[in-house]
Amino acid sequence: MKFKIFICCHLLAAFFLSACSTRKAVLDPVRVTENAAGVNYRGSYPKRTDIIHTRLDLSFSWDSAYVFGKATIDAKPYFYPSDNIVLDARGFRINSVALKIKEERSPLQYTYDGKKLTIKLDKQYSRDQKYTVFIDYTAMPYKLKAGEDISSNDDRGIYFINRDGKDKNKPRQIWTQGETECNANWFPTINGPQEKMTQELNITVADEYVTLSNGSLEYSSMNGDGTRTDSWRQEQPHSTYLTMLAVGNFAITKDKWRDKEVNYYTEPAFAPTAKLVFGKTPQMMEFFSKKMGVDYPWDKYSQIVVRDFVSGAMENTTASVFYDKLNMTEGEYLDNNHEDIISHELFHHWFGDLVTAESWANLPLNESFATYGEYLWEEYKYGREKADLKGLEDMLAYLNSTRQKQVDVIRYNYADREQMFDEVSYQKGGRIIHMLRWTVGDDAFFKALNLYLTRNSYKTVEINDLRLAFEEVTGQDLNWFFNQWFLASGHPVLGIQTAYDAEKQVATVSLQQEQDLTKTPLYRIPMAVDIYAGGKVVRKDVILDQQNQTFSFSSPTAPELINVDAEKYILAVKKETKPLSQVVFQYKNAPLFMDRFEAVLMLQENKNEQVARQAMMDALGDKNEAIRQIALAFTASVPQEERMAVYQQVRKMALSDPVSLVRAAAVTALAKSFSNNNNQDIFEQTAKDKAPSVIKATLEAKK
Repeated sequence: MKFKIFICCHLLAAFFLSACSTRKAVLDPVRVTENAAGVNYRGSYPKRTDIIHTRLDLSFSWDSAYVFGKATIDAKPYFYPSDNIVLDARGFRINSVALKIKEERSPLQYTYDGKKLTIKLDKQYSRDQKYTVFIDYTAMPYKLKAGEDISSNDDRGIYFINRDGKDKNKPRQIWTQGETECNANWFPTINGPQEKMTQELNITVADEYVTLSNGSLEYSSMNGDGTRTDSWRQEQPHSTYLTMLAVGNFAITKDKWRDKEVNYYTEPAFAPTAKLVFGKTPQMMEFFSKKMGVDYPWDKYSQIVVRDFVSGAMENTTASVFYDKLNMTEGEYLDNNHEDIISHELFHHWFGDLVTAESWANLPLNESFATYGEYLWEEYKYGREKADLKGLEDMLAYLNSTRQKQVDVIRYNYADREQMFDEVSYQKGGRIIHMLRWTVGDDAFFKALNLYLTRNSYKTVEINDLRLAFEEVTGQDLNWFFNQWFLASGHPVLGIQTAYDAEKQVATVSLQQEQDLTKTPLYRIPMAVDIYAGGKVVRKDVILDQQNQTFSFSSPTAPELINVDAEKYILAVKKETKPLSQVVFQYKNAPLFMDRFEAVLMLQENKNEQVARQAMMDALGDKNEAIRQIALAFTASVPQEERMAVYQQVRKMALSDPVSLVRAAAVTALAKSFSNNNNQDIFEQTAKDKAPSVIKATLEAKK
């Protein structure tokens, strides 16, 4: 019997994502608008002034949510001579502006329109002449009006949490979020990823509070009035949007990587689990350092959990900020260890912080790599089986996004820069990086990344810098890959048919590219085809580069399976016709998680066939937790007699499966698929499980 199935079809993929929804943390805000009508190109911002170093002396008013600042900015013209400097400064009160020469200050003329501060210098400076301006100001971020001064309340740049102290269940905190261009709401600077500087932040707070900023804590000074000033200094340049500070009652759990400080800042109540949550960070730092051939380049690494964060996390240089879902109990850690978000923000310290996209259009050079960093960590720590589940989640997040819009990965016609923070820049981009790895091979892939990082350290880049690094290492022209994946929209839609001619002893694979070629490229896709026949597996490497293409292979015996895209690395929607016997064989014999996942999707579509149902029940014992969850949900689709054959197995899974989400799914299956059985003894035990997901499932089951 033959049947047709859409691999990654919408309904099954949506089910899978909902089944695994607690695995995935939100990483960054996603605010999407349509592409701007008539906008053809949004390039890099022009570089007129180069900020070399910024010193900020800061104090705060909790009542008014004001920032009292004194900014000392060392700068010079970027190339052409200039007699002025223009700084972004949104909603400030400017108290004074001066030229600083040694310890002397000479007032300077300036104009200020509430957004831009234009300072007239004392003379025209050349690119070889540095100058220092001093600005005494008050920043008033809560007076900025959403929809007028800023896009939304998530763009204030600096936030005062529980500033009046009336909420007894919430600590008082101050923290910042600079990406994309919100740091100009609390200190004068030049917006955009292209501007890099070193910095010093002197933060004055009540002595009861802890502070955190980029770089190292140089010293702390008691001021004699109940306040303390902490001086944080970063000697290596980074983009202005990565500057951060945080203030609050945080417990500091100390750790170490080699000779560098690694610290975890949490609310005191969560200090006992800080190392449980963040404790793999030094191991991640070691792994990424060795894998990239570039040691973690910064002075220290701190991770801080704050309340009411406007994003999931942010990779501020040396000081990543996380939303409060990472304030976890031991039980919550069982349901989601958040290693994906922790590894994501850490990997940014190479891709995004050390080497930074020069424009928001090139944002995937930051975010695609950080997303792929999650895959690399999973692969290293837990093996390819777990990593490929992570890759599947990313692929489905992209393919099933409600924003199935035709946009390039590197795109210059966005309506708003926040539009770049979407499943195209993150999940699709991460899958493209994975395809690039398989296209050139591991040795070339990591050697090229090393070249890219070392050549561009502390600089900004565009997509061609990445391509040139890969071309230099491989000796190949890779425009075809970058053009179709990074510089175009959409993805392949592959029709796949396999057949065997017994008389000619020939196996054939027919492939069709069915995507809309008026909007999406005709792809060039290298892939492997595995032919299982006579107890052996033979691999054939082919290149699909036509709209309709057939490949023929000699095979003395009829194949038990013809496995197209055998490495399961292609980002595509696949429409495959395959005999049920091959589907069952694929589930039982093909080596990869994705082999079994694709087979399980096909098996579910043929639930009227006993052999398919049996294979699905066998999947209850699959080594991958995602497939076990799918199999548990499928128990409701099998006849009573077959269902009862696995009843004891499902009971055991509810109690002792090593993955809490599978235990929860087993509890749900007992309630729905085995409702005629007395499961109360199981529910009494699962109600005592440490994992919130199991407890919740038990409460639902008892209703």
